[in-house]
Amino acid sequence: MDYVLQTTELTRYFGKKAAVDKVSMHIAKGDIYGFIGKNGAGKTTAMKMVLGMIFPSSGTMELFGKPAGNAARRRIGSLIEAPGLYKQCTAYENMKRYSILAGGSDQDIKNILELVSLQNTGKKKAGAFSLGMKQRLGIALALLGNPDLLVLDEPVNGLDPAGIKDVRDTILRINQERGVTVLISSHLLGELAKISTRYGIINNGVLVEEISAKELEAQFRQNMIIKCRKPQVAAGILQQRFDVESPEISGESITIYSALNRAEEILTALVQADAGVYDLHTSEADMEDYFIERIGR
Repeated sequence: MDYVLQTTELTRYFGKKAAVDKVSMHIAKGDIYGFIGKNGAGKTTAMKMVLGMIFPSSGTMELFGKPAGNAARRRIGSLIEAPGLYKQCTAYENMKRYSILAGGSDQDIKNILELVSLQNTGKKKAGAFSLGMKQRLGIALALLGNPDLLVLDEPVNGLDPAGIKDVRDTILRINQERGVTVLISSHLLGELAKISTRYGIINNGVLVEEISAKELEAQFRQNMIIKCRKPQVAAGILQQRFDVESPEISGESITIYSALNRAEEILTALVQADAGVYDLHTSEADMEDYFIERIGR
């Protein structure tokens, strides 16, 4: 696997408390890695260690396949907490000032402002921007220097629904059009679920689980669960008469993912075949409950 970021038991203590406790995370090239946890779970501390803003108490980290160092970190763009904007300057003027340090020609600035949909703000000062526009300008500044990894800490926090959508669409464009890998933290599951390809779930400084969006989606597909005394008989009928592929049998329980709108017909057929049906119901697990179970309320 081609990892852009890999940590091994990364730990950071503040006094006697471990804000980040032996976190081993894996972010592959091209991922939008949704780093989810409650406020105070350790997300920002972990990100600051990735960026070299604070040092770990123990553990190791690799960036782009090599031990983390200043050279590798030059390939990272970041927005941690609020963007540092010159409020009396326009979007272009902010970009121009930061480009002196981060690099970027006038054409680069123009392209980035178009990417974040701020190309038509004209002479409007950044101080008069909406919160969503400020966040998008902060993301634009992070893209100066053409980074391979973008680290965003709670970029939609405090935004209204329209602002959240604008930032979300911007992140998708950056990932899909520029091929930039994204590490994005949030405590808003619903928003991360719309863009993430992989999740890291953190609770009280501990990385509880890493799971891909595809693996998560598979767990939450709508299904039908049939409980019967003769599961092999029932499985045969489901395949032959209802074109159900590969019914999943576990003891006396059968799970299927198709023909869900034919529950009455299925029940009748299984009763007639004397399969010993004693329960049949459709089910769709709740993704929010899944995360809450892991991060607590």
